[in-house]
Order: sequence, then structure tokens, then C-alpha cells
Amino acid sequence: MKVTIVGAGNVGATCVDAIAHRRIASEIVVVDIKEGFAEGKAMDIMQTQTTLGFNTKVVGSTNDYSKTAGSDVVVITSGIPRKPGMTREELIGINAGIVKGVAEQLLAHSPNAIVVVVSNPMDTMTYLTLKATGLPKNRIIGMGGALDSSRFKYFLSQAMDKPANDIQGMVIGGHGDTTMIPLTRLASYNGVPVSQFLSEEALAKVAADTMVGGATLTGLLGTSAWYAPGASVAYLVDAILNDQKKMIPCSVLLEGEYGQDDICMGVPCIIGKNGVEQIVDIALNDAEKALFAKSADAVRAMNGDLKSILG
Repeated sequence: MKVTIVGAGNVGATCVDAIAHRRIASEIVVVDIKEGFAEGKAMDIMQTQTTLGFNTKVVGSTNDYSKTAGSDVVVITSGIPRKPGMTREELIGINAGIVKGVAEQLLAHSPNAIVVVVSNPMDTMTYLTLKATGLPKNRIIGMGGALDSSRFKYFLSQAMDKPANDIQGMVIGGHGDTTMIPLTRLASYNGVPVSQFLSEEALAKVAADTMVGGATLTGLLGTSAWYAPGASVAYLVDAILNDQKKMIPCSVLLEGEYGQDDICMGVPCIIGKNGVEQIVDIALNDAEKALFAKSADAVRAMNGDLKSILG
């Protein structure tokens, strides 16, 4: 199995590292526009093989997409990172052109690949990739929901003082500080609703902390986070390459699901060898439906800025 990661920055390099260490793919190609940068990252990671015990081949490339040929999954992390005080929405003008060009070059060499979009604003970049490439909807996946859900479970575990791996929970909606929807009502600790362990006020704080989870890290780090995003990409790629049929919240094209059409947003999906194999239409209550509709309005408004790029 072969995976390509575009962008050798913090997020891209961590994707490569996580996929290699977990032995998910036999070969990983990492591409970057900066001369020698991807090659250096690839060499550094390859030099951990004997101490960490993996055999994945990692290849770096400076803008030579021919090396990516035959990739089963391609991951787009390229674009400028979010800076303190910058919203994901403000990134759209810069990153849309980058993502569109990258997607076209990748698919010229790997026409059957499944595309995972990480670049922000992620829902809009996923929609752009879908429209620009004309690929079937199952092959274009935005990663944001997997990351947001991991953050949600982290904040739940902190509030409950329980192991995060024993907690189930998901975040749907847009991948933005004001558009994501942590489903506190459905979260559980080993099958028991978390509402039995946390008060309404505590759950509200967990939801609020989750929604600004990315911005909080940006403020602390001075740039976007990378460990959790990289791990979330590896988790998603693993589900695809090994046909795991895992339910993972992802940004995908909706065609009537959740009352929305012609928009990419985070919803629970079954992920396997064909990419998005099923969208799971869970029963939301009236309050959650209202939040989802509001989130969709915000994402759709952002998508409007793509008209000049899509032509």
C-alpha cells in the first residue's frame, strides 16, 4: 500500500511519522515545495527504522509528483498554517488555490486514489477538491471530524478523570470554532452516558473547550497543532487501507442527509477500502438539528467565496 502526504511541515511530517510507525503502508511519499525539505524529513524518519522497528519506505520529493504515482491514498496538508488570532475562514483565499493545484497534480499520477483533505478551512477545501476534481463523493474525505472527536474525548476524560480510551463521543458539523457540534447527549463512558458522571454545566464546559480546542493550541504554540492532527490522519488512513469499516466523523458531501445538500460537513461515516462507504444518519434532537442547520449556513457562506476559483 502506498500513501502520499503533500506538505512536509509539522502536520504533514507527523502524518508520515505516525503512518510509518504504525506500519500502515509499505511506502510513503512526502512532497513539499521547499527545496530539500521533504527529502530531509524523509531521511530523518527513515533513520528511526532500526530503533523503532518498522520497514516502511519513506521518500521525499521537492514538487516532483511523478514519485507519487500509484498511491492508494493521498493526503493534502499543504497551505499556510493558522496564526494566532486568525480564523480558519481567513485562510480560504490563500489555501484554496494551493489545494486545487495540488489535487490536480496528485490525481494525474494516481487517478484511483482516495483523497484525504486536512488543509483549512477544511470543509470548504474538501468541497473545493470535490468540485475541482469531479471525483465521486466517496473518494473525497475531510479529516476534521476525527480530530475534533479526539479532542472532545480528551476534554471528557479530563473532566471525568477517566481514561480517554474508555470514552466514546463524536463531533459533527463544520470544522470551525463556532460551527462544530460536540454531541454531549450521545457521549458515553464504557456504554454509560457521561451525563451520569458530569453535570449539565460541566458538559457545557467540555463542549465549549472542544470547540475552541484548535484555537487554544494555536494560542499556546504560536501555530496550528500537529501531533493530534497527524495521529487523526493515520487513524483515518489505516481505516481505508485495511478496510476496517470504522465509524469516523468526516467531512463529506451531503445529498439530503441531515437535511442538507451540496455541502461538505462532518457527519459519522463508515470508512473502508472504498473511502466513505456509508453516511450514518443518526437521529438528532431538535436542538442538535438547529445547531447543524446553523453550522451548515456558516459553511455554505464560506463556500460562496470559491466561485472565482472554481470558475
